[in-house]
Amino acid sequence: MQRHGSPFCTALGFLVAFIVLCVLTVPAHAAGQGNVNFILGQKALDEDDWTPPDLDTQRESGVEVTWGGESWPIQIATDFLASTKTDSLSGVDVQGTTWEWAFGVRKIWEAGPARPYLGGGLALVNVQVDIGSSSPNDSALGTWIGGGVFWRLGSRFNIGLATRLSKATGNITNVDFEAGGLHYGLILGWGWPATR
Repeated sequence: MQRHGSPFCTALGFLVAFIVLCVLTVPAHAAGQGNVNFILGQKALDEDDWTPPDLDTQRESGVEVTWGGESWPIQIATDFLASTKTDSLSGVDVQGTTWEWAFGVRKIWEAGPARPYLGGGLALVNVQVDIGSSSPNDSALGTWIGGGVFWRLGSRFNIGLATRLSKATGNITNVDFEAGGLHYGLILGWGWPATR
């Protein structure tokens, strides 16, 4: 069933704009250091809030951007993640969607080519449930903490694993929904300055 004004398409539009912004601003941060890591994975939501139908495990994609001065012990984290899943309930398609703008700080350690990291901060989280022609949604401010490890391959390319936990409660038709969840996925990205 085609959905008009799909929130996932809107979130995807935000993601594309964010990626373009990152690409355009990387030269401005050339004197500093940072990483743009794309995440492909899953988001596990609260089963009590998201079933039935079975919407509690959603496909997710996004980007973790870490930037700051070369001498900064902790850097700025600006991330965006979006997840979605469609299932049916009594023959009616139901689509659950969330997206998160996350802001905070992130510490990345260097151990040879390995880059373990840990971060946390605030998140603006949106939740929407499309049932037929109805698309109730809500946004809420919450928190996140996350970490992982990636390896620098060559001078700039990053590959690794990421996980995070986010918490934010939205209210749809007078029912509270946990819009945050457990996130996990693969990292593909690049960093600057180039390693030698």
